[in-house]
Amino acid sequence: MSTRIALLGSINIGGNRIKMADLRDRMSARGFGEVETVAASGNVILSSEEEEEVLRGRIARLIEEEFGITGFVVVRTVEEVRSAIDDNPFHGEGSDKMVHTIFLPQQPVAGGFEALLEAHRDRGAERLALGDRVLYLDYVDGVGVSDLTGRFIEKRLGCRGTARNMTSLKRILAKMEEFA
Repeated sequence: MSTRIALLGSINIGGNRIKMADLRDRMSARGFGEVETVAASGNVILSSEEEEEVLRGRIARLIEEEFGITGFVVVRTVEEVRSAIDDNPFHGEGSDKMVHTIFLPQQPVAGGFEALLEAHRDRGAERLALGDRVLYLDYVDGVGVSDLTGRFIEKRLGCRGTARNMTSLKRILAKMEEFA
């Protein structure tokens, strides 16, 4: 079995509230085995050999059926999380709380990243780079003052994403390595 992280998008923001203890209990009861959560923002560590798409679908269905939330889930391996930290070109240059990796279920649509860069030109100091199914983003002046909202990014890339800052990713990676 390989250790995976399920990154749940839009959990515990707005009205999408889920207690992590409830999520762990329901996932275990529905056959996911031993699961561990990291922070309250929807980071679930588990072991699975299922294909990524199948695992994503099962978790999204569980969230909808058990909690009434239409979920968005991205699944990554330990190596992919490590890569999301190590390959982020802004990591080590800015604050770990401002430097993010946005996990995407697939690569953006053709021309999507270029459209994002063009739409953002002259709108802020943020720095962006594209990786393999990830968008690297340095918010520089802070997330709360940025025009780069999830909706703004999604519209240009043609796919949703769920972001974690470097502080969170390092914590997630450490827990995944302990879990293995």
